[in-house]
Amino acid sequence: MATVDPIELTRALVRCPSVTPAEGGALALLEERLAALGFACERVRFEAPGTDPVDNLWARLGEGRPHLAFAGHTDVVPPGDPARWTDDPFAGVLRDGRIWGRGTTDMKSGIACFVAAVAGHLERHGPPRGAISLLITGDEEGPAVNGTARLLEWAAGRGERWDAAIVGEPTCPAELGDMMKIGRRGSMTGRLVAIGRQGHTAYPHRAENAAHLVVAMLQALLAEPLDGGSELFEPSNLQVTSIDIGNPAGNVVPERAVATFNIRYNDRHDAASLERWLRERLDKAGGRYELEVRSSGDAFFTRPGPLSDMLGQAVEEVTGRRPELSTSGGTSDARFIKRYCPVVEFGLVGQSMHQVDENVALADIEGLTGVYQAFLWRFFAAA
Repeated sequence: MATVDPIELTRALVRCPSVTPAEGGALALLEERLAALGFACERVRFEAPGTDPVDNLWARLGEGRPHLAFAGHTDVVPPGDPARWTDDPFAGVLRDGRIWGRGTTDMKSGIACFVAAVAGHLERHGPPRGAISLLITGDEEGPAVNGTARLLEWAAGRGERWDAAIVGEPTCPAELGDMMKIGRRGSMTGRLVAIGRQGHTAYPHRAENAAHLVVAMLQALLAEPLDGGSELFEPSNLQVTSIDIGNPAGNVVPERAVATFNIRYNDRHDAASLERWLRERLDKAGGRYELEVRSSGDAFFTRPGPLSDMLGQAVEEVTGRRPELSTSGGTSDARFIKRYCPVVEFGLVGQSMHQVDENVALADIEGLTGVYQAFLWRFFAAA
């Protein structure tokens, strides 16, 4: 039986420059390691108009039920200026009890830990009484159009059914084991164009300043909070991410001003109600505008139950901590999986994700591998 060293596998994955949506060799590496464990693997590519094609990996071991899914992504955000890094961001340097590089935390090490946990489970307990599948995408850090959502549809179309799923995103704020995600807020991105009338700054009465309009419109959106939170979620919030007027002339009143914003919203809203809320407030602000919105998924919640209890017991056994059940933070591919089965997220400490000198502690890699292995034993022993 093949064994897997999660530290070695993490370093090998980090050396794959898989900046979204590039595969970078990461899926090929995982396919090789999983095939050695007995997984049947398939590479699946999806395309959509106006988007880059994305390679994904589907791997399955065993037959029947229960069927456990693990979801993760090998794509990473760009490292930025490599000169700002202490080491090459794609070298996977081992130093000071940590691995350094882009994707160490988010989330190549999480995938490596799960693969190593499966290898350990097979070595200790033999084949599972049921099935394990991995859904690994290269599109989570990008538009998330040609990744997990379509891979799930593809697999379900072939008759696959899942009983539970774990997403290996980094979930712990400070120490391994302190938090598990059982829900996430929705995410909506908006593009607002304020439309005025160009003119000379010396004759403002003959023009309509789009810069002034967009400021007033944004103020209308920010004047009052969307809500005060709900029973399960923290308050929704709107953050302006860019304002672009594109006017190089100092004596010209601009005709157009474009603002982009993102809303992280709780279960008191859905995409349709939120768009109505936006348009009502923009209409009251006055002025002509165009608004485009795109929601990547509404808020979702997996009620505490057997899945979170089982994983919480495994976390406590290995770390000594019972994780807080949380719905905080950003979004993840769990928003797609929740349509098919109960899903929870548990992974590493996320303090350095997306940062320069992203890194992960070797002790946390070993600990997360132990948590996943303890969970696998519980999950299939209960079958």
